[in-house]
Amino acid sequence: MPRRRSLRTRLLRNVMLPLALTWLLGTVVALGVAQYFTQRAFDRSLLDDAYSLASNVIVRKDGTLDLRLTPREVSTVLFDQVETLYFAVFDAGGALVVGHSWLRPLDLPPEARYGIADLRYRDQRLRTVTLQRSVPAGFRVVLAQTVASRQRLLEQLLLYSIAPQVGLLLLLAAWLRRSIGRDLAPLGGLQQALDRRDAGDLAPVPVPTTASDLERLGRAVNALLARVERGTQAQREFAGNVAHELRTPLAGIRALAEYGLAQRDPAVWHEQLQRIARSEERASHLVDQLLALARADEAPQLHPQPVALDALVRDVVLRLLPRADAAGVDLGARGLDDPVVVQSDPALLEGILNNLLANALRYGMPADGAEPASVTVELSVAPVLAPADGASPDPARRRIRLRVVDRGPGIAAEDIERVQQRWAQGSEQQWRVGKGAGLGLAITARYAQLLGADLEFGPGPQGRGLAAGIVFEARMLDPDGML
Repeated sequence: MPRRRSLRTRLLRNVMLPLALTWLLGTVVALGVAQYFTQRAFDRSLLDDAYSLASNVIVRKDGTLDLRLTPREVSTVLFDQVETLYFAVFDAGGALVVGHSWLRPLDLPPEARYGIADLRYRDQRLRTVTLQRSVPAGFRVVLAQTVASRQRLLEQLLLYSIAPQVGLLLLLAAWLRRSIGRDLAPLGGLQQALDRRDAGDLAPVPVPTTASDLERLGRAVNALLARVERGTQAQREFAGNVAHELRTPLAGIRALAEYGLAQRDPAVWHEQLQRIARSEERASHLVDQLLALARADEAPQLHPQPVALDALVRDVVLRLLPRADAAGVDLGARGLDDPVVVQSDPALLEGILNNLLANALRYGMPADGAEPASVTVELSVAPVLAPADGASPDPARRRIRLRVVDRGPGIAAEDIERVQQRWAQGSEQQWRVGKGAGLGLAITARYAQLLGADLEFGPGPQGRGLAAGIVFEARMLDPDGML
Protein backbone atom coordinates (compact mmCIF):
# COMPACT_ATOMS: atom_id res chain seq x y z
CA MET A 1 0.00 0.00 0.00
CA PRO A 2 1.54 3.36 -1.01
CA ARG A 3 2.44 5.71 1.80
CA ARG A 4 0.10 8.67 2.01
CA ARG A 5 1.52 12.14 2.47
CA SER A 6 0.85 13.99 5.70
CA LEU A 7 -1.68 16.79 5.86
CA ARG A 8 1.12 19.32 6.43
CA THR A 9 2.93 18.18 3.27
CA ARG A 10 -0.27 18.29 1.23
CA LEU A 11 -1.13 21.77 2.48
CA LEU A 12 2.38 23.00 1.73
CA ARG A 13 2.27 21.46 -1.74
CA ASN A 14 -1.17 22.91 -2.46
CA VAL A 15 0.07 26.36 -1.46
CA MET A 16 3.56 26.35 -2.96
CA LEU A 17 2.79 24.64 -6.27
CA PRO A 18 0.24 27.25 -7.47
CA LEU A 19 2.47 29.99 -6.07
CA ALA A 20 5.53 28.67 -7.94
CA LEU A 21 3.56 28.26 -11.16
CA THR A 22 2.18 31.78 -10.81
CA TRP A 23 5.67 33.12 -10.15
CA LEU A 24 7.06 31.25 -13.17
CA LEU A 25 4.31 32.56 -15.42
CA GLY A 26 4.85 36.08 -14.08
CA THR A 27 8.60 35.78 -14.68
CA VAL A 28 8.06 34.69 -18.27
CA VAL A 29 5.67 37.56 -18.87
CA ALA A 30 8.02 40.05 -17.18
CA LEU A 31 10.96 38.73 -19.21
CA GLY A 32 8.98 39.09 -22.42
CA VAL A 33 8.00 42.65 -21.54
CA ALA A 34 11.61 43.49 -20.57
CA GLN A 35 12.91 42.01 -23.82
CA TYR A 36 10.38 44.01 -25.82
CA PHE A 37 11.27 47.36 -24.26
CA THR A 38 15.02 46.59 -24.29
CA GLN A 39 14.77 45.76 -27.97
CA ARG A 40 12.96 49.02 -28.62
CA ALA A 41 15.61 51.04 -26.75
CA PHE A 42 18.49 49.44 -28.69
CA ASP A 43 16.62 49.78 -31.98
CA ARG A 44 16.01 53.47 -31.27
CA SER A 45 19.71 54.01 -30.60
CA LEU A 46 20.56 52.22 -33.85
CA LEU A 47 18.05 54.36 -35.72
CA ASP A 48 19.60 57.52 -34.24
CA ASP A 49 22.99 56.44 -35.58
CA ALA A 50 21.43 55.88 -38.99
CA TYR A 51 20.00 59.41 -38.90
CA SER A 52 23.45 60.75 -38.00
CA LEU A 53 24.97 59.06 -41.05
CA ALA A 54 22.12 60.19 -43.28
CA SER A 55 22.60 63.81 -42.21
CA ASN A 56 26.15 63.62 -43.61
CA VAL A 57 25.21 62.36 -47.09
CA ILE A 58 25.76 65.08 -49.72
CA VAL A 59 25.28 65.51 -53.49
CA ARG A 60 28.35 66.29 -55.55
CA LYS A 61 28.41 68.72 -58.44
CA ASP A 62 28.20 65.84 -60.86
CA GLY A 63 24.94 64.72 -59.18
CA THR A 64 26.36 61.68 -57.43
CA LEU A 65 26.06 60.99 -53.72
CA ASP A 66 28.91 60.97 -51.26
CA LEU A 67 29.52 60.77 -47.50
CA ARG A 68 31.36 63.81 -46.23
CA LEU A 69 32.70 61.98 -43.17
CA THR A 70 36.20 60.55 -43.10
CA PRO A 71 36.70 56.95 -41.90
CA ARG A 72 37.89 58.30 -38.55
CA GLU A 73 34.79 60.45 -38.22
CA VAL A 74 32.58 57.49 -39.17
CA SER A 75 34.25 55.42 -36.44
CA THR A 76 33.55 58.23 -34.00
CA VAL A 77 29.90 58.51 -34.97
CA LEU A 78 29.40 54.75 -34.86
CA PHE A 79 31.57 54.11 -31.80
CA ASP A 80 30.44 51.32 -29.43
CA GLN A 81 32.62 49.69 -26.76
CA VAL A 82 30.92 46.30 -27.01
CA GLU A 83 29.12 45.92 -30.33
CA THR A 84 30.41 45.96 -33.90
CA LEU A 85 28.59 48.18 -36.39
CA TYR A 86 28.44 47.92 -40.16
CA PHE A 87 26.99 50.51 -42.53
CA ALA A 88 26.27 51.11 -46.19
CA VAL A 89 24.73 53.91 -48.25
CA PHE A 90 22.82 53.13 -51.46
CA ASP A 91 21.52 55.58 -54.05
CA ALA A 92 18.00 55.56 -55.45
CA GLY A 93 19.00 52.96 -58.05
CA GLY A 94 20.39 50.57 -55.43
CA ALA A 95 24.06 51.18 -56.21
CA LEU A 96 26.47 51.19 -53.32
CA VAL A 97 27.72 54.67 -52.51
CA VAL A 98 29.91 53.85 -49.53
CA GLY A 99 30.16 51.17 -46.85
CA HIS A 100 30.02 47.39 -46.69
CA SER A 101 28.84 45.87 -49.93
CA TRP A 102 27.31 42.72 -48.38
CA LEU A 103 24.71 44.78 -46.57
CA ARG A 104 21.48 44.97 -48.50
CA PRO A 105 18.63 47.39 -47.79
CA LEU A 106 15.14 46.18 -46.93
CA ASP A 107 12.39 46.46 -49.50
CA LEU A 108 10.30 49.25 -48.05
CA PRO A 109 7.17 50.88 -49.46
CA PRO A 110 7.69 54.43 -50.72
CA GLU A 111 5.83 56.01 -47.80
CA ALA A 112 7.86 54.15 -45.13
CA ARG A 113 10.66 56.04 -43.44
CA TYR A 114 12.57 53.09 -42.00
CA GLY A 115 12.46 49.36 -41.37
CA ILE A 116 14.13 47.08 -38.81
CA ALA A 117 14.96 43.37 -39.21
CA ASP A 118 17.33 40.60 -38.07
CA LEU A 119 20.21 39.37 -40.21
CA ARG A 120 22.67 36.48 -40.11
CA TYR A 121 26.24 37.20 -41.27
CA ARG A 122 29.19 34.87 -40.71
CA ASP A 123 27.40 33.05 -37.89
CA GLN A 124 26.63 36.34 -36.26
CA ARG A 125 23.18 37.59 -35.46
CA LEU A 126 22.80 41.22 -36.47
CA ARG A 127 20.09 43.77 -36.00
CA THR A 128 19.71 45.99 -39.06
CA VAL A 129 17.87 49.25 -39.72
CA THR A 130 17.17 50.62 -43.18
CA LEU A 131 16.57 54.40 -43.31
CA GLN A 132 14.91 55.77 -46.44
CA ARG A 133 15.53 59.48 -47.33
CA SER A 134 14.52 61.68 -50.23
CA VAL A 135 16.57 64.84 -49.38
CA PRO A 136 19.01 65.95 -50.75
CA ALA A 137 18.35 63.06 -53.17
CA GLY A 138 16.80 59.66 -52.95
CA PHE A 139 19.07 57.28 -51.00
CA ARG A 140 18.97 54.60 -48.26
CA VAL A 141 21.21 54.09 -45.26
CA VAL A 142 21.68 50.57 -43.88
CA LEU A 143 23.14 50.15 -40.41
CA ALA A 144 23.79 46.73 -38.77
CA GLN A 145 24.85 46.00 -35.21
CA THR A 146 25.75 42.82 -33.32
CA VAL A 147 23.40 41.90 -30.41
CA ALA A 148 25.80 40.58 -27.77
CA SER A 149 25.07 43.43 -25.34
CA ARG A 150 21.34 42.92 -25.74
CA GLN A 151 21.65 39.22 -24.99
CA ARG A 152 23.94 39.88 -22.03
CA LEU A 153 21.51 42.45 -20.63
CA LEU A 154 18.62 39.99 -20.83
CA GLU A 155 20.67 37.27 -19.17
CA GLN A 156 21.64 39.59 -16.33
CA LEU A 157 18.06 40.73 -15.96
CA LEU A 158 16.91 37.11 -15.80
CA LEU A 159 19.61 36.16 -13.30
CA TYR A 160 19.10 39.12 -10.99
CA SER A 161 15.31 38.70 -11.02
CA ILE A 162 15.11 34.90 -10.66
CA ALA A 163 17.77 34.28 -8.03
CA PRO A 164 16.24 36.55 -5.34
CA GLN A 165 12.76 35.25 -6.08
CA VAL A 166 13.88 31.62 -5.78
CA GLY A 167 15.46 32.46 -2.45
CA LEU A 168 12.26 34.17 -1.33
CA LEU A 169 10.23 31.14 -2.41
CA LEU A 170 12.47 28.83 -0.37
CA LEU A 171 12.17 31.09 2.67
CA LEU A 172 8.40 31.23 2.18
CA ALA A 173 8.23 27.43 1.95
CA ALA A 174 10.20 27.06 5.19
CA TRP A 175 8.02 29.62 6.94
CA LEU A 176 4.81 27.99 5.67
CA ARG A 177 6.00 24.54 6.72
CA ARG A 178 6.72 25.77 10.22
CA SER A 179 3.47 27.72 10.47
CA ILE A 180 1.35 24.86 9.14
CA GLY A 181 3.06 22.44 11.52
CA ARG A 182 2.39 24.79 14.44
CA ASP A 183 -1.28 25.21 13.46
CA LEU A 184 -1.75 21.45 13.02
CA ALA A 185 -0.07 20.57 16.32
CA PRO A 186 -3.41 20.63 18.23
CA LEU A 187 -4.81 18.16 15.68
CA GLY A 188 -1.88 15.83 16.40
CA GLY A 189 -2.52 16.28 20.12
CA LEU A 190 -6.15 15.32 19.60
CA GLN A 191 -5.06 12.23 17.69
CA GLN A 192 -2.63 11.23 20.44
CA ALA A 193 -5.30 11.76 23.10
CA LEU A 194 -7.65 9.46 21.20
CA ASP A 195 -4.90 6.88 20.60
CA ARG A 196 -4.13 6.71 24.31
CA ARG A 197 -7.79 6.28 25.22
CA ASP A 198 -9.01 2.97 26.57
CA ALA A 199 -11.95 1.45 24.70
CA GLY A 200 -14.19 1.94 27.71
CA ASP A 201 -13.19 5.57 28.34
CA LEU A 202 -15.84 7.73 26.66
CA ALA A 203 -15.17 10.93 28.61
CA PRO A 204 -14.89 14.13 26.53
CA VAL A 205 -11.47 14.91 25.11
CA PRO A 206 -9.86 18.35 25.54
CA VAL A 207 -11.15 20.60 22.75
CA PRO A 208 -8.43 22.68 20.99
CA THR A 209 -9.36 26.35 20.74
CA THR A 210 -6.55 27.58 18.49
CA ALA A 211 -8.76 27.52 15.39
CA SER A 212 -12.50 27.37 14.80
CA ASP A 213 -12.16 24.33 12.52
CA LEU A 214 -10.27 22.34 15.16
CA GLU A 215 -12.71 23.48 17.81
CA ARG A 216 -15.64 22.24 15.71
CA LEU A 217 -13.82 18.94 15.13
CA GLY A 218 -13.24 18.54 18.86
CA ARG A 219 -16.87 19.27 19.62
CA ALA A 220 -17.96 16.77 16.96
CA VAL A 221 -15.70 14.08 18.45
CA ASN A 222 -17.06 14.76 21.94
CA ALA A 223 -20.62 14.67 20.63
CA LEU A 224 -19.87 11.32 19.01
CA LEU A 225 -18.38 10.00 22.25
CA ALA A 226 -21.48 11.20 24.11
CA ARG A 227 -23.76 9.39 21.64
CA VAL A 228 -21.65 6.24 21.90
CA GLU A 229 -21.80 6.47 25.70
CA ARG A 230 -25.58 6.85 25.63
CA GLY A 231 -25.85 3.92 23.23
CA THR A 232 -23.57 1.80 25.41
CA GLN A 233 -25.54 2.70 28.52
CA ALA A 234 -28.78 1.89 26.71
CA GLN A 235 -27.34 -1.46 25.65
CA ARG A 236 -26.34 -2.24 29.23
CA GLU A 237 -29.78 -1.32 30.50
CA PHE A 238 -31.42 -3.23 27.66
CA ALA A 239 -29.36 -6.34 28.37
CA GLY A 240 -30.13 -6.09 32.08
CA ASN A 241 -33.83 -5.65 31.44
CA VAL A 242 -33.87 -8.55 28.98
CA ALA A 243 -32.16 -10.80 31.50
CA HIS A 244 -34.59 -9.71 34.20
CA GLU A 245 -37.69 -10.14 32.06
CA LEU A 246 -36.67 -13.51 30.63
CA ARG A 247 -35.66 -14.84 34.02
CA THR A 248 -39.27 -14.84 35.26
CA PRO A 249 -40.88 -16.97 32.49
CA LEU A 250 -37.89 -19.30 32.30
CA ALA A 251 -37.89 -19.80 36.06
CA GLY A 252 -41.63 -20.42 35.92
CA ILE A 253 -41.21 -23.01 33.16
CA ARG A 254 -38.53 -24.75 35.17
CA ALA A 255 -40.66 -24.75 38.34
CA LEU A 256 -43.68 -26.08 36.46
CA ALA A 257 -41.59 -28.82 34.85
CA GLU A 258 -40.05 -29.86 38.17
CA TYR A 259 -43.45 -29.96 39.85
CA GLY A 260 -44.92 -32.03 37.04
CA LEU A 261 -42.04 -34.50 37.11
CA ALA A 262 -42.58 -34.98 40.84
CA GLN A 263 -46.22 -36.00 40.30
CA ARG A 264 -47.66 -39.35 39.22
CA ASP A 265 -51.12 -38.22 38.16
CA PRO A 266 -51.46 -37.77 34.35
CA ALA A 267 -54.05 -35.06 34.91
CA VAL A 268 -51.47 -33.03 36.81
CA TRP A 269 -48.99 -33.58 34.00
CA HIS A 270 -51.54 -32.31 31.48
CA GLU A 271 -52.27 -29.22 33.60
CA GLN A 272 -48.57 -28.46 34.06
CA LEU A 273 -47.87 -28.88 30.35
CA GLN A 274 -50.61 -26.36 29.56
CA ARG A 275 -49.06 -23.88 31.99
CA ILE A 276 -45.61 -24.52 30.47
CA ALA A 277 -47.04 -23.85 27.00
CA ARG A 278 -48.56 -20.55 28.18
CA SER A 279 -45.28 -19.50 29.82
CA GLU A 280 -43.35 -20.41 26.68
CA GLU A 281 -45.78 -18.40 24.59
CA ARG A 282 -45.20 -15.38 26.80
CA ALA A 283 -41.42 -15.83 26.59
CA SER A 284 -41.57 -16.24 22.78
CA HIS A 285 -43.71 -13.12 22.50
CA LEU A 286 -41.19 -11.22 24.61
CA VAL A 287 -38.27 -12.42 22.44
CA ASP A 288 -40.17 -11.41 19.27
CA GLN A 289 -40.76 -7.94 20.69
CA LEU A 290 -37.13 -7.60 21.70
CA LEU A 291 -35.99 -8.52 18.19
CA ALA A 292 -38.47 -6.06 16.68
CA LEU A 293 -37.25 -3.33 19.02
CA ALA A 294 -33.60 -4.09 18.16
CA ARG A 295 -34.36 -3.85 14.45
CA ALA A 296 -36.19 -0.56 15.00
CA ASP A 297 -33.22 0.82 16.98
CA GLU A 298 -30.95 0.12 14.04
CA ALA A 299 -32.89 2.80 12.11
CA PRO A 300 -33.29 0.68 9.00
CA GLN A 301 -33.46 2.32 5.62
CA LEU A 302 -37.03 2.82 4.52
CA HIS A 303 -38.25 1.12 1.37
CA PRO A 304 -41.25 3.16 0.19
CA GLN A 305 -43.43 1.30 -2.28
CA PRO A 306 -47.11 1.12 -3.21
CA VAL A 307 -49.02 -0.27 -0.22
CA ALA A 308 -52.68 -1.30 -0.41
CA LEU A 309 -53.65 -0.27 3.11
CA ASP A 310 -57.14 -1.74 2.85
CA ALA A 311 -55.73 -5.14 1.88
CA LEU A 312 -53.02 -4.95 4.58
CA VAL A 313 -55.61 -4.20 7.29
CA ARG A 314 -57.86 -6.98 6.03
CA ASP A 315 -55.00 -9.53 6.06
CA VAL A 316 -53.91 -8.62 9.60
CA VAL A 317 -57.47 -8.75 10.92
CA LEU A 318 -58.09 -12.16 9.32
CA ARG A 319 -54.84 -13.49 10.73
CA LEU A 320 -55.74 -12.41 14.29
CA LEU A 321 -59.40 -13.43 14.05
CA PRO A 322 -58.90 -16.92 15.59
CA ARG A 323 -57.09 -15.35 18.55
CA ALA A 324 -59.88 -12.81 19.01
CA ASP A 325 -62.56 -15.53 18.86
CA ALA A 326 -60.70 -17.58 21.46
CA ALA A 327 -60.61 -14.53 23.75
CA GLY A 328 -64.28 -13.71 23.13
CA VAL A 329 -63.50 -10.43 21.35
CA ASP A 330 -65.50 -9.13 18.40
CA LEU A 331 -62.75 -8.11 15.95
CA GLY A 332 -63.70 -6.04 12.90
CA ALA A 333 -62.62 -3.23 10.58
CA ARG A 334 -64.06 -0.06 9.03
CA GLY A 335 -63.09 2.03 6.02
CA LEU A 336 -62.10 -0.88 3.78
CA ASP A 337 -64.84 -0.43 1.18
CA ASP A 338 -62.69 1.70 -1.15
CA PRO A 339 -59.12 0.85 -2.14
CA VAL A 340 -56.48 2.93 -0.34
CA VAL A 341 -53.07 2.68 -2.03
CA VAL A 342 -50.27 4.90 -0.70
CA GLN A 343 -46.52 5.21 -1.09
CA SER A 344 -45.05 4.00 2.21
CA ASP A 345 -43.17 1.18 3.94
CA PRO A 346 -45.36 -1.93 4.29
CA ALA A 347 -43.25 -3.65 6.96
CA LEU A 348 -43.45 -0.71 9.37
CA LEU A 349 -47.18 -0.23 8.77
CA GLU A 350 -47.86 -3.90 9.43
CA GLY A 351 -45.67 -3.84 12.55
CA ILE A 352 -47.61 -0.85 13.94
CA LEU A 353 -50.97 -2.50 13.26
CA ASN A 354 -49.84 -5.82 14.76
CA ASN A 355 -48.69 -4.18 18.00
CA LEU A 356 -51.78 -2.02 18.36
CA LEU A 357 -54.07 -5.00 17.80
CA ALA A 358 -52.05 -7.21 20.15
CA ASN A 359 -52.36 -4.58 22.90
CA ALA A 360 -56.08 -4.17 22.24
CA LEU A 361 -56.73 -7.93 22.40
CA ARG A 362 -54.67 -8.24 25.57
CA TYR A 363 -55.82 -5.19 27.50
CA GLY A 364 -58.99 -3.96 25.73
CA MET A 365 -61.54 -5.99 27.70
CA PRO A 366 -64.31 -4.05 29.50
CA ALA A 367 -63.43 -3.88 33.18
CA ASP A 368 -66.91 -4.67 34.46
CA GLY A 369 -67.79 -7.27 31.82
CA ALA A 370 -71.22 -5.66 31.41
CA GLU A 371 -70.87 -5.34 27.65
CA PRO A 372 -69.21 -7.56 25.07
CA ALA A 373 -65.57 -6.94 24.22
CA SER A 374 -64.89 -5.52 20.76
CA VAL A 375 -61.86 -4.25 18.85
CA THR A 376 -62.24 -2.29 15.61
CA VAL A 377 -59.61 -1.19 13.11
CA GLU A 378 -60.54 2.13 11.48
CA LEU A 379 -58.95 3.43 8.26
CA SER A 380 -59.78 6.92 6.99
CA VAL A 381 -58.41 9.21 4.29
CA ALA A 382 -58.68 13.02 4.21
CA PRO A 383 -57.24 15.73 1.97
CA VAL A 384 -54.13 17.59 3.12
CA LEU A 385 -54.77 21.12 4.33
CA ALA A 386 -53.08 24.00 2.53
CA PRO A 387 -49.67 24.99 4.00
CA ALA A 388 -49.51 28.02 6.26
CA ASP A 389 -47.33 29.91 3.72
CA GLY A 390 -50.13 29.79 1.14
CA ALA A 391 -48.38 27.36 -1.21
CA SER A 392 -50.53 24.92 -3.12
CA PRO A 393 -50.63 21.44 -1.52
CA ASP A 394 -49.57 18.38 -3.45
CA PRO A 395 -52.82 17.07 -5.00
CA ALA A 396 -51.55 13.48 -4.69
CA ARG A 397 -50.91 13.67 -0.93
CA ARG A 398 -53.51 12.53 1.59
CA ARG A 399 -53.77 12.50 5.37
CA ILE A 400 -54.10 8.86 6.46
CA ARG A 401 -55.44 7.86 9.88
CA LEU A 402 -55.08 4.24 10.99
CA ARG A 403 -56.24 3.43 14.51
CA VAL A 404 -57.44 0.58 16.70
CA VAL A 405 -60.45 1.19 18.98
CA ASP A 406 -61.32 -1.01 21.95
CA ARG A 407 -63.71 -0.88 24.98
CA GLY A 408 -61.10 -1.42 27.65
CA PRO A 409 -60.10 0.81 30.55
CA GLY A 410 -58.05 3.12 28.32
CA ILE A 411 -54.93 5.02 29.35
CA ALA A 412 -54.84 7.86 31.81
CA ALA A 413 -53.63 11.15 30.33
CA GLU A 414 -50.65 11.26 32.69
CA ASP A 415 -49.55 7.77 31.53
CA ILE A 416 -49.58 8.40 27.77
CA GLU A 417 -45.97 9.60 27.55
CA ARG A 418 -44.71 6.99 29.99
CA VAL A 419 -46.25 3.94 28.31
CA GLN A 420 -44.38 4.76 25.10
CA GLN A 421 -41.11 4.05 26.90
CA ARG A 422 -39.58 0.58 27.06
CA TRP A 423 -40.69 -1.72 29.85
CA ALA A 424 -43.35 0.78 30.93
CA GLN A 425 -46.98 -0.18 31.60
CA GLY A 426 -50.09 1.61 32.77
CA SER A 427 -51.39 1.67 36.28
CA GLU A 428 -52.46 -1.57 37.91
CA GLN A 429 -56.12 -0.54 37.81
CA GLN A 430 -56.08 0.09 34.06
CA TRP A 431 -53.86 -2.70 32.80
CA ARG A 432 -53.80 -6.41 33.37
CA VAL A 433 -50.36 -6.66 34.89
CA GLY A 434 -48.37 -9.72 33.90
CA LYS A 435 -49.77 -10.08 30.38
CA GLY A 436 -46.98 -8.13 28.66
CA ALA A 437 -43.53 -6.71 29.03
CA GLY A 438 -44.26 -3.08 28.14
CA LEU A 439 -42.58 -3.13 24.71
CA GLY A 440 -45.50 -3.02 22.28
CA LEU A 441 -46.14 0.72 22.42
CA ALA A 442 -42.39 1.46 22.48
CA ILE A 443 -42.03 -0.47 19.21
CA THR A 444 -45.08 1.30 17.79
CA ALA A 445 -43.69 4.72 18.74
CA ARG A 446 -40.33 3.90 17.12
CA TYR A 447 -41.97 2.65 13.91
CA ALA A 448 -44.14 5.76 13.77
CA GLN A 449 -41.03 7.93 14.17
CA LEU A 450 -39.34 6.14 11.27
CA LEU A 451 -42.41 6.70 9.10
CA GLY A 452 -42.64 10.36 10.09
CA ALA A 453 -46.11 9.68 11.52
CA ASP A 454 -47.78 11.06 14.66
CA LEU A 455 -48.84 8.57 17.33
CA GLU A 456 -52.32 9.39 18.66
CA PHE A 457 -54.09 8.26 21.83
CA GLY A 458 -57.63 9.19 22.75
CA PRO A 459 -60.86 7.83 24.23
CA GLY A 460 -63.07 5.49 22.24
CA PRO A 461 -66.76 6.02 21.36
CA GLN A 462 -68.88 7.58 24.11
CA GLY A 463 -65.66 8.37 25.95
CA ARG A 464 -64.99 4.74 26.81
CA GLY A 465 -62.11 2.54 25.82
CA LEU A 466 -58.98 3.54 23.91
CA ALA A 467 -58.45 4.74 20.34
CA ALA A 468 -54.74 4.33 19.54
CA GLY A 469 -53.26 4.84 16.09
CA ILE A 470 -51.08 6.87 13.75
CA VAL A 471 -51.67 9.82 11.44
CA PHE A 472 -49.34 10.44 8.52
CA GLU A 473 -49.24 12.00 5.09
CA ALA A 474 -48.52 9.91 2.01
CA ARG A 475 -48.88 10.08 -1.75
CA MET A 476 -52.15 8.54 -2.86
CA LEU A 477 -51.89 6.12 -5.79
CA ASP A 478 -54.51 4.52 -7.97
CA PRO A 479 -55.37 0.83 -7.41
CA ASP A 480 -52.67 -0.16 -9.91
CA GLY A 481 -49.98 1.63 -7.88
CA MET A 482 -49.67 4.61 -10.23
CA LEU A 483 -50.00 8.33 -9.47
